[in-house]
Amino acid sequence: MKAFTEKNRKYAIIILAAGRSARLGSPKQLLSYQGKNLLQHTIDIAHESRTGPILVVLGSNIDEITTKLDKNFLKIIENQDWESGMASSIVCGINTLLELYSDTEAAILMVCDQPFVNVQLLHQLIKKYEESGKSIVASKYVNINGTPALFHKKHFHELSALKGDFGAKYLIKKYDGSLQAIPFDKGSIDIDTIEDYKNLMK
Repeated sequence: MKAFTEKNRKYAIIILAAGRSARLGSPKQLLSYQGKNLLQHTIDIAHESRTGPILVVLGSNIDEITTKLDKNFLKIIENQDWESGMASSIVCGINTLLELYSDTEAAILMVCDQPFVNVQLLHQLIKKYEESGKSIVASKYVNINGTPALFHKKHFHELSALKGDFGAKYLIKKYDGSLQAIPFDKGSIDIDTIEDYKNLMK
């Protein structure tokens, strides 16, 4: 895949990382993983993919988290309404994308607590999108279609209209009969509790 340049804005990546990590008891974004924090790990994967602009949506603990990120090659967005649910972060990300990169054809939505996301997976999403002609390409794991997921711009309006705890999976389920999916065997491994983190680090 060719390197991303400012003239190549066909795709963009939005990383959703605004939550409080209530079940964990501390910001999951800053958990140590492979020599860096979990959010930086996700950002680095996005950057290494050379996919396009990277937007990171933060909310809870934004000041602490921001100081511990390499802020090159990305745009940080503050979601002041993060407590209302995941939808508000998607809305922030999509609206900022439309404001800054209005010519973007499709966006990949990612979360920061799927540690096994890699560059190849992101490239596979784009390849499947280009080959299939479908407007949504999701990652499939444990019989679930979920994130990371690519959405054509035709869905940006619906994404920006989400409310409450409805996330990207709401649209994925809505269009389940017409989307494409790629296998992501370890996609179900995410970090919600300290036990999840301990299992990851074994």
